[in-house]
Amino acid sequence: MNIILLGPPGAGKGTQARRLVEERGMIQLSTGDMLRDARSSGTEMGQKVAAIMDAGQLVTDEIVIGLIEEKLRGDHGGGFIFDGFPRTLGQADALRDLMMKHATHLDAVIEMRVDDEALVQRITARSTCGGCGEVYNDITKPIPDDGKCSNCGSTEFKRRADDNEESLKTRLMEYYKKTSPLIGYYYALGDHFAVDGLAEIDAVAAEIGAVLDR
Repeated sequence: MNIILLGPPGAGKGTQARRLVEERGMIQLSTGDMLRDARSSGTEMGQKVAAIMDAGQLVTDEIVIGLIEEKLRGDHGGGFIFDGFPRTLGQADALRDLMMKHATHLDAVIEMRVDDEALVQRITARSTCGGCGEVYNDITKPIPDDGKCSNCGSTEFKRRADDNEESLKTRLMEYYKKTSPLIGYYYALGDHFAVDGLAEIDAVAAEIGAVLDR
């Protein structure tokens, strides 16, 4: 199955994507990870990406679509999870065309709905394991008492510099302006499903699982 996890920053998309990778063998296509991998790959596409990023410029949609196409030509595993793409209606059209070209399609677009005020509280309390990327929260999922990540045992934890109220509100505004129109786009196509992104992690995972098993 191929799915998009849709939701504002901090909705928990990364956490749920990792669970789907572990439990269902799906392949997470994170835009950031793909760009970092491409940059260090030494391929022609990687050299293009490195040149653009080194110049401090934004990577074009065309290049991101090219990176996704490379993934579609390889192992599909249990299906793809698109994380961080598409972000705009134009990107959604480009992704749809690309998947048709490769005789595949989206099975579900899962919107992780959240309340903005609760989201701000969640994000400003968030920290991430420097070893494996496991996400912790001072309120809902504190770092274990022994100071070690329960997933990999690392003792290195970090907070994103932009995980503060002012920065988050800016990122939310960007999401509502550019990305939230995708909800109506995929609803019209019949691909849209919504889950409660502020529920407990296991409850969110169960809701997503029910969508995939429908």
